[in-house]
Amino acid sequence: MIEDMRNDLKIAPSLLSANFANLEKDLDQINRSEADWLHLDVMDGVFVPNISFGFPVLKAVAAISKKPLDMHLMIVNPDKFISQIRDLGTMMMNVHYEACPHLHRVIQQIKEAGMKAAVTLNPATPVAMLSDIIQDLDMVLLMSVNPGFGGQEFIPHTLNKIRELRELRARSGSNALIEIDGGVNLQTAPLLSEAGADVLVAGSAVFKAPDMIEMIHQLKNA
Repeated sequence: MIEDMRNDLKIAPSLLSANFANLEKDLDQINRSEADWLHLDVMDGVFVPNISFGFPVLKAVAAISKKPLDMHLMIVNPDKFISQIRDLGTMMMNVHYEACPHLHRVIQQIKEAGMKAAVTLNPATPVAMLSDIIQDLDMVLLMSVNPGFGGQEFIPHTLNKIRELRELRARSGSNALIEIDGGVNLQTAPLLSEAGADVLVAGSAVFKAPDMIEMIHQLKNA
C-alpha cells in the first residue's frame, strides 16, 4: 500500500497555520481541495518551545476533516497517547526520534494500535540514525526548519538529507515515504520533489494564500 502511495506528490496542509478563530471555514476549504492529508502538529512546550492544541481541538477537527489525519507529535513520552490518537481515527502517528529512547517499542505499539508509524528527524539529526529502524517505518519526516513554530525559513541542507534518505531506503528495502515539514512554498516545492520527497507539509503557504484551494493545486503540481 505504501508503494502505491508513492505514485504522486502528496500535500498535507498544516493546521498550525490556520485561523483558529474560524477553523471550520479553513477546514471546509481543505476538504474541498486536492490536499491528500491534514497535518496536525501537537506541541507540549517541553520538547519544543511552544504549545499548539490538545485533544478537545483534535476531536473537533477529526469530526470535520474529510482528509486522513497525519498526526505529528512534538512531545515527550508520545507513547502515553497512542490509544487516544488512534481513537481520533488517525491514519499516521508520527513521533520524534529525539523524544523516544525506546523507539522500536513505540513503533510496534503504534502499529499494533492499527495506525501507520512514522518517525521525525530534527535538522541536526543525521539520517543514518534510522538505519536500524527504517524497515519498520511507513514514513520518515525530515524537519526542514527547527520544530516549534510556523513560518520559518527553509534549511537548504534538507535537500541533501532527502537524497541520503533515499539511498538508505533503497539499501534497506524499505518502502517508507519521505515527508518534509518547514518552509514549503512554490519556490521550495519543486526542489523537494526533484530531490525525492513524497509528501510536503505546507502551513503558511496554504493558509495565508489568497486562494487556499488554488495554492494546494499549484503545490501538488510542483
